[in-house]
Amino acid sequence: MFNKIFILSVSLLYGVAFADDCIKYKNVPNINILNPSYTKSVTQPDEPMNKLHGNVLATLVQDFDIVVDIVAKDTGYCVTLKKLDASIGYSNFEIKIDKSHIRGSCSYNAILGHEDKHINAYLSVMKDMMSDIKNSVFNATNSIMPVFVESREDIELVIEKMNNEIQSHPEVILLKQKINAAQEIRNKRVDQNEDNSELKRCFLGN
Repeated sequence: MFNKIFILSVSLLYGVAFADDCIKYKNVPNINILNPSYTKSVTQPDEPMNKLHGNVLATLVQDFDIVVDIVAKDTGYCVTLKKLDASIGYSNFEIKIDKSHIRGSCSYNAILGHEDKHINAYLSVMKDMMSDIKNSVFNATNSIMPVFVESREDIELVIEKMNNEIQSHPEVILLKQKINAAQEIRNKRVDQNEDNSELKRCFLGN
């Protein structure tokens, strides 16, 4: 990856004198943001776990698909970011339950129900923060300026560089930190409100 970026920077140096010609093609990019569909799985590891509750491993994804406009110039091409399709959210939830709870049993289902509350907490964060997500991604994407290249072979490298710039933009980095902080707070709230009454009834038999 570093070699590619180096090659791109060299090719752009040759076109510095023509870079200003591309600024006029700058436009307001179209932003489309979707939450990815997610999968949910349940595992029972061999290692002993807390028997009163399970764990949820959540996979947060942040994928950007860039569409560009390409305008031919006498000496090369102007590459302008036209559209960004973003997939931001949780793609997979893995619930871990101690193997002492037999699959389908009362205690297993009680713990599974509690962990489902955690999954709902993760999903609620994404729903409630969608406005912040859209604003942050838009500002990062709108900051990308048109780029001049001398060869069409460099266009793919330009797109890769634009993608990296968006993902490393301060607002996008801060966004991920906000998402992580919000889900941590909501998951703690789920545990604080849990009295294990469902699980206790399994052992009391009523």
